[in-house]
Amino acid sequence: MIKHIVMWKIKEFAEGKSKLENIKLVKEKLESLTSVIPEIKFLEVGINLNESEMAYDAILYSEFDNLEDLNTYQNHPKHKEVSEYVGKIRTDRAVGDYII
Repeated sequence: MIKHIVMWKIKEFAEGKSKLENIKLVKEKLESLTSVIPEIKFLEVGINLNESEMAYDAILYSEFDNLEDLNTYQNHPKHKEVSEYVGKIRTDRAVGDYII
């Protein structure tokens, strides 16, 4: 199983929306992918509560059976749409993938 984690720092205001509005929108868009990309075994998006400057604003945790399924997810047109939007509203991104 592959665990895929992504964290973003979001701009205070972007694309006509506040930081919180954008986080909620991205959360909704990412979570909706579970109904269109069957390779996703589990996916959740959390909104950060930690007020540290080192903390990220939104965190994606997802699981896939193998690297091929992760690749399918990452290259799916609906995922690319979300990713493109996130690129416009984020200031920073961190990612990690690992096998269990």
